This record gives sequence, structure tokens and C-alpha cells, in this order.
Amino acid sequence: MLIFLLIGEAVGRAGIVDRTFLPPTSTVLARAAELVTDGGFLQDIGATLLSWGSGLLLATAIAVPMGLLLGSLPLVNSAAAVLIEFLRPIPGVALIPLALLLIADQGRLERTVVAYAALWPILINTVYGVGDVDPVARDMARCFGLGKIALVLRLSLPSVAPFVATGVRISSSIALIVAITTELVAGGGQHGIGMFIIQASSGIGQTAVVFAAVMITGVLGYLLDVGLRRGERRLFRWHFESLRSSL
Repeated sequence: MLIFLLIGEAVGRAGIVDRTFLPPTSTVLARAAELVTDGGFLQDIGATLLSWGSGLLLATAIAVPMGLLLGSLPLVNSAAAVLIEFLRPIPGVALIPLALLLIADQGRLERTVVAYAALWPILINTVYGVGDVDPVARDMARCFGLGKIALVLRLSLPSVAPFVATGVRISSSIALIVAITTELVAGGGQHGIGMFIIQASSGIGQTAVVFAAVMITGVLGYLLDVGLRRGERRLFRWHFESLRSSL
């Protein structure tokens, strides 16, 4: 990363590329420092994070019960496999034009598209986690008279939790990308990182500001991933220790 920053600084200072199109790294960093202290841009970050978080939460609320159902009932899983494999490859951003026709509110639009895009990694990880439940523990639970619902709540759900956390972490980056892309494409909201980039790119000599906003977005995605990864390892330390011991 440092090498790319140094190359950008050298290219910008040497005049190999017009600074209007590629400003030096130091200029971009200076603009980024100004943005993170600007209340308006912080409000844009907050709006994007709100869409990111609410869409990710909605995706989790849908994917986990669905994954538990599909993983626990092989016949249902087989019946739904075709539909899932048909919908899963469709990019969330490809649904933005259709969502614009159905949803007028910008906030609901972003949450819907983000939830759709973030749904699949969580769903697949949940189904995989159900299949990874210890069969001996499952048979023992049945011997103790646990019904299907109790078996799911007391055995499958705790065992699946680490897999769900991994799916949420993977979906986090997808959700952030889709949230900003929806703001860029739909362009109907008042706040958001995507809206800020649109407005900045329409001005003359604002290239450094656009680069700064993109850089801050990258740092934001990195921090979200690090936070979720650390939370995952702290909450499910037993899971990672068992994985290490099995290797």
C-alpha cells in the first residue's frame, strides 16, 4: 500500500500525468484529513453506514432462519436449490433500476438492495454450518427426546453461529460496496458517500477530493472488516481453537 502511495506522489510531482487527473498523494491525504473533520462529510458517512448496517441486519434476519430450514430439511434444500442458484449470481447492483421502479424512498431502496446482495454469503454459510453439526451430538439430543424445533434452537443454532459470523463478515464488504453504488446510480438521497462523490466529481478541480473520498471509503471498509474479524474471533474463540486442533 505504501509503495502505491509513493508511486502516486512521484508521478504527480514529476508531472508525468496532469495533476488535474492524478493529484499527488500528499494532496489527496490533505483533502482526506479535511473531509474527516468536516461535519457534512461525516453525516454522509453516517448515512451510508446506516444503509450498510440496516441492510446487513435485514439480510441476517432472513438468511439465518432460511439457512437453518434448508440445512435441516434436505428435501426443502433440494427443492429450493434451483431458485437459489438462479438468484445468487445476479449482482445486487443489477437490480437497482428495477428497485427504483418499485421503491421511491431512497433509504428503503438502499436497504433492500444491500440486503439482497448481503443475503447469499450468510445463507450459504448457515447451510454449511448446519451440515457441520456433530452427528453424534445430534443423535444424542434425539435420544434425550428433543424435537426438531428444540434440536435446531439448542444444537444447530449455537453450532452454526461461527459460520453465520463469517458470512456476515464476508457480506459486510459487499454491503458497503452496494450501498455506495446504489447512491451513485440512484442518486436520489441527500446524504451518503456516493452522493458526495457525485457532487464532488461534477465540480472543476475536485479530483483530489474525489480521490480522498474513495480513499476514506477503502479505509472504512478495512476498519469494518478488522472490527468484525476481531469480534468473530473473540466471541467464537472455541471454534477457532477446535479448528486449529483438528489440523
